[in-house]
Amino acid sequence: MATADVPMILYDPALTVDFRDYGIMLPIAPDRAGRVVEFLRDQAGGALSGFPGPIRDVPGALGLPGMEGLEGRVVPDRRDLERVFQGEFVVGLYGGGLSTALLNAYELIDSQGRPHRYAPDRALKPLAGLFETILNQIGGTYLACRLVLAGAAGMPGFCYYLGGGMHHGRYDQGAGFCLVNDIVIAARKLQAEGACRLIWVVDVDAHKGCGTAELVSFSRARGELGLKAGADIRTLSIHMAAGWPLDAETLRGAASGRAPRIPSDVEIPVEAGDEGAYVPELEKGLYKLEKISGGQKPDLAIVVDGADPYEHAGLPSSDPL
Repeated sequence: MATADVPMILYDPALTVDFRDYGIMLPIAPDRAGRVVEFLRDQAGGALSGFPGPIRDVPGALGLPGMEGLEGRVVPDRRDLERVFQGEFVVGLYGGGLSTALLNAYELIDSQGRPHRYAPDRALKPLAGLFETILNQIGGTYLACRLVLAGAAGMPGFCYYLGGGMHHGRYDQGAGFCLVNDIVIAARKLQAEGACRLIWVVDVDAHKGCGTAELVSFSRARGELGLKAGADIRTLSIHMAAGWPLDAETLRGAASGRAPRIPSDVEIPVEAGDEGAYVPELEKGLYKLEKISGGQKPDLAIVVDGADPYEHAGLPSSDPL
């Protein structure tokens, strides 16, 4: 296999999360990313340009231009979160509000205040310990983008990161098992550094990328994105038309102008039974994304490739796709 045919895979086993260790009883296998790497290695006859090790070591190992000085500091700092989220929310994450934010994001308490899919007495690790792992996963998303921009391992313009994808993280709260939104954090950080101007987020997760749509909309309303700002993020979400976060209960509880009511720039709901139109609709959506970008191709495209469109996904709300 030629070098140019070898995919770039970014995977840090240390960031694998077994939710049961935190008392979170979700049907999510902790070893999914590792199994993907092994499958791809088998398919490629062992020829994988992957980094199954600490993400912080990757920049130094590659020695790519434009990545000097990244060693040991790919984790975002507090300012990177403040650029995207409500200030009070960020203060809480780094202070006394972290546990409450995690309980809400992972839906661990029901409307009656009782534990829901949560058994803290069985936890092996403190719930707050998830925050460090989440920050490191955000660093992986950011690093994957930097690898793409630098042209990594003979595959300029491509890197697949087995992590992140926290597209439900919203302006002032987490949701849908997403405490924050690594996609928008990474995109805004790259723009602040002058590495990109136009970024596309193409979300093919089975669930609507509601947090991403809200965060981009709010940033645009503040004048931080758009033509005058000199940088923009355009979003596409192709998702199941029914089910969370578009179920009736969630929509009733959503304030006007808040997720999940805020549309992506290109919104493609797929009805049950219309799965055969998925690829043609996605193709049309990409052309529309280019059109609303003024005919410009993006400097970077972040594809949110959720596992849940797969027919054997573990969470029941993923069934329609």
